[in-house]
Amino acid sequence: MNRFWSWLAFSFGALYFLLPLLGTLEFSLKMRRGVYSLDAYRAVLSDPQFQQTFGFSVIMALFTIAFGMLLVVPTAYWVRLRLPKLRPFIEFITLMPLVIPPIVIVFGYIRIYNTSSLLPMTGSTMGTNLLLMFGYTTLSLPYMYRAVDTGLRTIDVATLTEAAQSLGAGWVTILARVIMPNVLIAVLSGAFSPLRFVIGEFVLAALLNRPAFGPYLQLIGANKAYEPAALAVISFAITWGCMGLIQLVTRFTKHNRPAAK
Repeated sequence: MNRFWSWLAFSFGALYFLLPLLGTLEFSLKMRRGVYSLDAYRAVLSDPQFQQTFGFSVIMALFTIAFGMLLVVPTAYWVRLRLPKLRPFIEFITLMPLVIPPIVIVFGYIRIYNTSSLLPMTGSTMGTNLLLMFGYTTLSLPYMYRAVDTGLRTIDVATLTEAAQSLGAGWVTILARVIMPNVLIAVLSGAFSPLRFVIGEFVLAALLNRPAFGPYLQLIGANKAYEPAALAVISFAITWGCMGLIQLVTRFTKHNRPAAK
C-alpha cells in the first residue's frame, strides 16, 4: 500500500513537471503551418546573436564557477577545521544574497564603481565583466557554500589534514590533493548552481549592459512566438545535460575510489 502511494505521488510530480515541457516542445515544432518541423530551432541556432550571447554566458559561468570555488572551498574548509564557532555567522552571510534583490546589488555596483569613482570599473569592458562575475558569484554563494559544506561534513577533515601534514604536505597540497578529491561530487553540485543561474539571469546583465543570454531570451520572448519556446527547450536540455554529467562523474568517482582496508 505504501508503494502504491509513493508511485502515485511520483507520477503526479512527473506529470506536473513533464506536461508543460511537452506542451512547450510541441508548440516549438509548429512554426511551419500544418506540419511539425525544426524551423524554430534552426532559426535560433543560426542566429549570430544567440551564438554570441550564449557563448558569453557560458564563459561567464565558467569564470564564476572557478572564482566561486576558489573562494568557497578554502573558506568552508578553514571554518570547519579551525573556526567552527564562526560557522553560524558564515552561514548567515552566505544566506544574505537570498534576501537582497539582484537589482539592489547591481545598482550598488553602478553607484560605487561608476566612471566618476576612485575605481571606475564600469568604464571598461573588462571591468564591467568583472563586476558581472562578482555579482553572479554573490548570488550563487548560498548554493555553492552549502553544497561544499555538506560535502565536508561527510569526511573527517581534521584527521585528513593531520595525516597530510605528517607527510610534509602544505596547505595548497592538502586542499588540492586531499580535500578536493574527497568533496569532488559536492563541488560539482555547487558548480551546477551558478551554471544554471548564469544562463538565465537577466537583471545584472541587462543593467550592466552586457551581451548575456538572459537579456537575449527576454528580447526574443517579447518579439517572437515560436523561437522562445525552442529556447526554453534548449535551456532544459542544457540543464539536464549538466545533471547527467554530474551523475556520470559521480559513478566514475565511486567505481575508481579504492576500497577501504
